[in-house]
Amino acid sequence: MNDKRHVILGASFPGVNHHTIWSDPRSGSQIDFSSFVHLAQAAERGRFDFLFQAEGLRVREHKGSIYELDIAGRPDILTQQAALAGITEHLSFLSTINSTFNEPYELARKLASHALLSGGRIGWNIVTSSDAFHGGNFRRGGYLAREERYERAAEVTRTVLELLDSWSGDGDGSFTHAGKHVDIAGRFPLRLGSLPHPVLVQAGVSDEGRDFAARSVDVIFSPYSQPDEGRAFTADVRSRAERAGRDPDTLKVLPGASFVLGDSQAEAEQKAREVTRAQVSPQTALVLLEQVWLQDLSDVDPTGPVPEPDPSKVEQDITLGKTRTTGDPLARAREWYAFAQEKKLSVRELIIAKQSRQRFVGTASQVAEQIDDAVQSRVSDGFIIGSPVVPVGLDDFVESVVPILQERGVLRSEYEPGATFRDNLGLPPIAPIVRDGVAPFVSPLVEVPHN
Repeated sequence: MNDKRHVILGASFPGVNHHTIWSDPRSGSQIDFSSFVHLAQAAERGRFDFLFQAEGLRVREHKGSIYELDIAGRPDILTQQAALAGITEHLSFLSTINSTFNEPYELARKLASHALLSGGRIGWNIVTSSDAFHGGNFRRGGYLAREERYERAAEVTRTVLELLDSWSGDGDGSFTHAGKHVDIAGRFPLRLGSLPHPVLVQAGVSDEGRDFAARSVDVIFSPYSQPDEGRAFTADVRSRAERAGRDPDTLKVLPGASFVLGDSQAEAEQKAREVTRAQVSPQTALVLLEQVWLQDLSDVDPTGPVPEPDPSKVEQDITLGKTRTTGDPLARAREWYAFAQEKKLSVRELIIAKQSRQRFVGTASQVAEQIDDAVQSRVSDGFIIGSPVVPVGLDDFVESVVPILQERGVLRSEYEPGATFRDNLGLPPIAPIVRDGVAPFVSPLVEVPHN
């Protein structure tokens, strides 16, 4: 009997960021439906658990203009994923949906519609908005203070589940919720029957974010790429879950990761260097440094030394559309500058060192072993796999790494017929925030950067 831990795999459809290599001749559109179809079908062919998409409510701007390195459009995620559910049978879908600008009734109705359409293959990555830049597209605008956005996020989450549960037991769909941010009453129009709650997901590494995950969600994204850091993070959030009265194994931890494959370790490492340099062009390096330094660096040579951060030239709004830092705005810049001085790095070299994502590099067998070892040693429960080439990049992973994971007995060879998202992740049908014995959540959501 195989007692090894199952590897959870999510496929990430890239958002708009420097990780995508638009110059690759294999690259396609990031908004054409055929791209979404290709990635979803590849993920299902590889027996992945789900397809993940990040959210963006507005196209980013840098120094007053549309940021030309991030100019891809922003299709509505639930619309895309509802269509993809119709051309897949087993793959689940994780939608990043903003809790600041969506109303609970509308959101619950969309999630319920997707659950009925897909047979329970739906999840919700809960985020808030960071500033009035996004709010300018909505009636409410950006007037909510930071702490109120967190309060609203928590209340919206709970209200959505109240509506989804309004027909359960002796319920007749009637609902009433009177709170600070939500005051609604009516009758919910959809009965979910035996379908479970959507899988709830959140990201955040602060104490508040970890406490929220421990009490409230099924999956937490981990930002840690090193095994020791990842293992410590996983152990910490699971201990918090246990203190909150839930089975810690029902909180899954998933980092994002990419991969580079070669016929040998040396070939894979050479390819990885080429990929990184294609991702971080001199122009991209300078823009990314400006986003951390918070100042115009147009006169800086990206192949030259890193300039010292200048507090007198800080422009908080130099980039709009990404989550802003709180506290000392130049804390990260000073840390990076010290690192560049110590390592004698150029601007481009610094960005490559600091902005590259976790990456599995090696032969297909080596990458499969690295993933398996990480899961068995409890660094995480699996990974959300992305590729810099849209939409065909995942194909290599599916064709070469997946069969080896299956041979190792840690990835399914076939889906269970009729399995929901929760079934595939081994989760109870009810979200932790409403399960008996789990302490009610009191911590706010943590803002996460939009992809």
